[in-house]
Amino acid sequence: MSAEQPRINDRIRVPEVRLVGPNGEQVGIVPVGDALRLAQEADLDLVEVAPTARPPVAKLMDYGKFKYESAVKARESRKNQSNTIIKEIKLRPKIDPHDYETKKGHVVRFLKGGDKVKVTIMFRGREQSRPELGFRLLRRLAEDVQELGQVESQPKQDGRNMVMVIGPHKRRSEHKAEARAAAGGGRSRGSREPRPAAGAEQGS
Repeated sequence: MSAEQPRINDRIRVPEVRLVGPNGEQVGIVPVGDALRLAQEADLDLVEVAPTARPPVAKLMDYGKFKYESAVKARESRKNQSNTIIKEIKLRPKIDPHDYETKKGHVVRFLKGGDKVKVTIMFRGREQSRPELGFRLLRRLAEDVQELGQVESQPKQDGRNMVMVIGPHKRRSEHKAEARAAAGGGRSRGSREPRPAAGAEQGS
């Protein structure tokens, strides 16, 4: 059994527990033997939910059902996180305007795809004595893509580099829904709502 899993039934080796009923009702402090008997009579498990309390808190529950529901919630939580990927873009402090636009285009594409972007400014030689160039470039990039994402990690020095992380405003699932809607082209010409006849009176 994993150390992260609670102790249940006869694995609970303490003299007494603060017992909580299956519906959350407080039963009180009872000898662990009595708590186990109550669990057996109710066809439930005695589960230690707060082992560090004095005395430990134990609850009567269907442990198998509890584990299943916990696993489902964990899966849903991971699904909602949508497995965000961090992409990386590298820039030089004195980047050419054309190269900047190209790199910015990559950042826009990544953010639209629901991915985070780690932007790294690479300093070489004497450039390391001009960190303000990196700050200025990163601030400019953040402003240029502010409609798609926001700065999640402010610019900071990392050795000879300067790093900033930009995250998308929307979740990946929302971006995909928008992409599908755009691909559909909106309402087709043939699906217009019928107009009222020319002579028809409007309702009062």
